Amino acid sequence: MTSTATIRGVWLAGHEVESAEGRTFTVIDPATGLPIAEVADAGAPDARAAIDAAHAAAPAWAATSPRERARILRRAFDIVTARTEEFAALITAEMGKPLAESRGEVAYGAAYLEWYAEEAIRIGGRVTKAPAGNGQILVNYEPVGLCYAVTPWNFPLAMITRKVGPALAAGNTMIVKPAEATPLTALLMAQVFGEAGLPDGVLSVLPCANPTAVSDAVFADPGLRKVTFTGSTAVGRKLLAQASDGVLRASMELGGNAPFLVFEDADLDSALEGAMAAKMRNGGQACTAANRFLVHNDVRLEFVERLTERIAALQVGAGVDHNVVVGPLITERQRSMVHALVTEAVTDGAVLRTGGVPLPGDGFFYAPTVLDRVPAHSRIVSEEIFGPVAAIRGFDTEQEAITAANATEYGLAAYFYTSDFSRVQRVSAALRAGMVGVNRGVISDVAAPFGGINASGLGSEGGAEGIHEYLNVKYMALPNG
Repeated sequence: MTSTATIRGVWLAGHEVESAEGRTFTVIDPATGLPIAEVADAGAPDARAAIDAAHAAAPAWAATSPRERARILRRAFDIVTARTEEFAALITAEMGKPLAESRGEVAYGAAYLEWYAEEAIRIGGRVTKAPAGNGQILVNYEPVGLCYAVTPWNFPLAMITRKVGPALAAGNTMIVKPAEATPLTALLMAQVFGEAGLPDGVLSVLPCANPTAVSDAVFADPGLRKVTFTGSTAVGRKLLAQASDGVLRASMELGGNAPFLVFEDADLDSALEGAMAAKMRNGGQACTAANRFLVHNDVRLEFVERLTERIAALQVGAGVDHNVVVGPLITERQRSMVHALVTEAVTDGAVLRTGGVPLPGDGFFYAPTVLDRVPAHSRIVSEEIFGPVAAIRGFDTEQEAITAANATEYGLAAYFYTSDFSRVQRVSAALRAGMVGVNRGVISDVAAPFGGINASGLGSEGGAEGIHEYLNVKYMALPNG
């Protein structure tokens, strides 16, 4: 697939420029394994230039009225929406997801711009009389300052707008380091912000093949006040360690190991629809993807048979084919990791129902897979799969299911299906996760907080909560008038 992006450089101070050191790196189409673009490879000098531009732009941007910030975000929403096909084609080219899913991501990503255009004018505060009667308490919110965003490859548009939207709405400047595998969408989004009227320097985008050089330069700046990251827990821990030196605000959306529970009283038709959505969206390459299916043994056999039939029928291929519903994995390394988990599970005693093999030919395709009777000790139970593999285990009691669901260091998303309302209340309260889907397989919503607990991260993105990740609280003690 030929890329449609017009940007191939570093985005600095409102313009596309070559990297200071003149390096480039290659972006690969995962459906073919072939190059689709050469992109400027940012380094420490580019990071310092972005920092200087951000600091120069910061005072005027923080002083810009909420209404004007809202107008810019709304214009960006309108532009992205009007250019849906261009963005969708680009996402499919560099990330591989089917065009229908890419269009869905464009709509979802654009919605964050619309949402935070609306939230920009709703940043409140409060004035109350001090309980002692000796004055007034005035609470206000101010921008945190320069923010650094490190974004992932699996949702190359939505994970940027989910961070940039609230940061700009709150009056902050931001530097974005997109994933090496998917920089083109980020650069096109930067161009859109320029067209929408965002002042030069407020936003910079630094694609790079060596993130350490860029990140170290950004973290070294004493004016950096916030870091936000979506990605693996291992990388998140490293960024948190760096953030601790500067006592930075941090929001981290990290790994997941989502359980998907099906109780004996569940509507199996509905549960199967939810399972397909929770597992196969983006080919399983999502932090919210159902990683472990826990199914009551009274209905497990029927559930496994019906899920296997549906998963075996999925068409796999390049996302540009309109009949394709499962695209490639992002790299050969990722495909090898998925296959290793499947192979080890079978060795441990799991029953392979369908798939379980890398597909021949070009690109990084893996057969959609169902594993039944997966042992609790198998590595696939404890590690994030990030591929089109459904790993199923049985259970006999509600408490057994809850215990198995919570047997993980992660706590991002969880799903369960039941027709018993009292069970809805009990299980929702018992599951240790930041987000719980009740009889639903898709839970992401721009109006809802997105975030996890434990090793799945810190803070929330989206919803009314998301903008407060980019605001400091200021209290002013006022005398009585």
